[in-house]
Amino acid sequence: MQKIVVAITGASGSIYAKLLLSKLLQIKDQIDELSLLMTANAKEVWRTELDDDSYNDLPIKYYNQQDFHAPFASGSGKYNTMIIIPCSMGTLGRIAAGISNDLITRAADVILKERRKLICVARDTPYNLIHIKSMETITLAGGIICPATPSFYSKPKTIEDVAATVVDRVIDLAGLDIKTYRWGDN
Repeated sequence: MQKIVVAITGASGSIYAKLLLSKLLQIKDQIDELSLLMTANAKEVWRTELDDDSYNDLPIKYYNQQDFHAPFASGSGKYNTMIIIPCSMGTLGRIAAGISNDLITRAADVILKERRKLICVARDTPYNLIHIKSMETITLAGGIICPATPSFYSKPKTIEDVAATVVDRVIDLAGLDIKTYRWGDN
């Protein structure tokens, strides 16, 4: 069983976060604890992109950005996985530099130092050299950079289907079992 913390930053791509949370709730039998962090910008972007504030209605334990008493702020909390979706380049850069100025960056630092799974769903384009170096640093530290780059071989029909190609990949990277399109399956 897994303990997972999902962090949502203010980068564009709220649809990815919404779909991920929905799918994680559907497979909650594989998860011991599911926690949520959102920046103030993430809430604003969610409302702008999705025209709702349904993040308030999720049956998930929510933590404030400055709550350093959260269990995943320490390695002793034994959280297995952190998913930052979407992950802004500012957040990525702070993690790469080891700056733990809020709960998201502190939790990412803990996950990396404990050699657990950090998945950063970068949602910016194009990348500049600073972004690339930050991604390199996080990768060398054991993190996974999973750009929000959809695939199309499953022939997605809606924007949700397109976004789900990224979300399903993230869930696979987290080591959870889901029913999804698999290359070679007909």
